[in-house]
Amino acid sequence: MFRDLTRKHKQLSHDECIRILTEEKRGILSVNGDDGYPYGMPMNHFYNSDDGCIYFHSGIGGHRNDSLKRCDKASFCVYDKGYTKDGEWALNIKSVIVFGRVEIIDDMESIISITEKLSRKFTNDDEYIQKEIKGFAAKTQLLKLTPEHICGKLVNES
Repeated sequence: MFRDLTRKHKQLSHDECIRILTEEKRGILSVNGDDGYPYGMPMNHFYNSDDGCIYFHSGIGGHRNDSLKRCDKASFCVYDKGYTKDGEWALNIKSVIVFGRVEIIDDMESIISITEKLSRKFTNDDEYIQKEIKGFAAKTQLLKLTPEHICGKLVNES
């Protein structure tokens, strides 16, 4: 069902894909938008090693959520900061794309737990995190992307 990479020698291992999903803070979540147009948006994410799913916090309503109610299929693309080799100008970037289905989670316990874990990717300021959760958890829903296919590759920009 999912295509193999054309340039297999550039393919990342599954473990490297998971490392990138775990360490990077944001990516582009793409859904099937209005009138058949793809709709992609930058999203902070949390990769949960316990269940292998990717979580996003989201407001209630809007284009993304309307699209997900019509079709739960999505893709999520994450890439690292890249690096250059000594003496070369071209950037080498590792990217990962995840294809899967998104489920809207409205369970408050899950929202609080995952939002706290996601927040810790950005800060360890407990006071700030708890203030945000207290102020916004009731207006937040959780999106759970269950992967059906994960692949990654190393791209050289030259």
